[in-house]
Amino acid sequence: MLNEVERWLTGRSWSADDRPLDLLLAAKHAAGERGTISVVLPALNEEATVGEIVTTIRRELMSAATPLVDELVVVDSGSRDRTMRVAAEAGARVVPRDAILPRLPTLPGKGEVLWRSLMVTSGDIVCFVDSDLREFDSRFVSGIVGPLLTDPALMLVKAMYDRPLETGDSVVPAGGGRVTELVARPLINLHWPRLAGFVQPLGGEYAVRRSLLEQLPFPVGYGVELGMLIDSLGLVDLDALAQVDVGVRHHRHQDGQALGRMAAAIYRTAHVRLSRGPLVRPRLTQFDRVDEGFIPRTHPVDTEERPPMLEIGEYLARRAA
Repeated sequence: MLNEVERWLTGRSWSADDRPLDLLLAAKHAAGERGTISVVLPALNEEATVGEIVTTIRRELMSAATPLVDELVVVDSGSRDRTMRVAAEAGARVVPRDAILPRLPTLPGKGEVLWRSLMVTSGDIVCFVDSDLREFDSRFVSGIVGPLLTDPALMLVKAMYDRPLETGDSVVPAGGGRVTELVARPLINLHWPRLAGFVQPLGGEYAVRRSLLEQLPFPVGYGVELGMLIDSLGLVDLDALAQVDVGVRHHRHQDGQALGRMAAAIYRTAHVRLSRGPLVRPRLTQFDRVDEGFIPRTHPVDTEERPPMLEIGEYLARRAA
């Protein structure tokens, strides 16, 4: 590990307990408009979990006694279940992905939802939280916005956590994050070693100043977190980035083939940033066993990226207004 990264780990890695809520509320009040916070939950068929997350955030971080979060928005990317209704009944503002920037045809993928969310939120600090989390703890929000409220030099803060692999009655304490360990971490250590100190580089919980977000391109799919981390390093350098330990993350795990597709998108994102050139064949073939043997199934790998929001006329008009 680079000496710079060892120093960064000491000075830019904290626990959520280091900044109690009363300290954050005082810092938010002192920051004024620079301390406004938007929480965004990207959602696709998450009726089982999104309601509890929204309820917890509203109860613990949006009450009259603890007004840390200013707005809570669920951006739905085409759910076929009751996600939108459950989120709305729990108290979130729910916005369908396709209603945002309607002149641009929507693309599938998480990054697409996060990019469009900048159009329907107003906070100076934007906090992204995955909507499939179980046993949700509000420290996933307060922990990562805290450093941005107390240190104006910081621009992006990622959550770090234990990530057990839970399958039925079996629990592997550190078994989650398979794409991180097998794909993202080797890529980062080999090509961007200054980012090697991030415990969860692909984690979906992070808080970012809008002034940085609006300068970043957004890979539309699973590569959005890796792309954002690499591009942020180039724009604001390492000491403007940080991470906070928020405990344990419980969530739904993907099957092996879904992880393969995710890994391909991660690799594609890294490849673009290494060479800025196209892959010869941005597709991934996987195999399913049927009665007759193995059959191939080929999937496209996410190749599109949305431009920085500062290049979008509607966003500039909204800012000016």
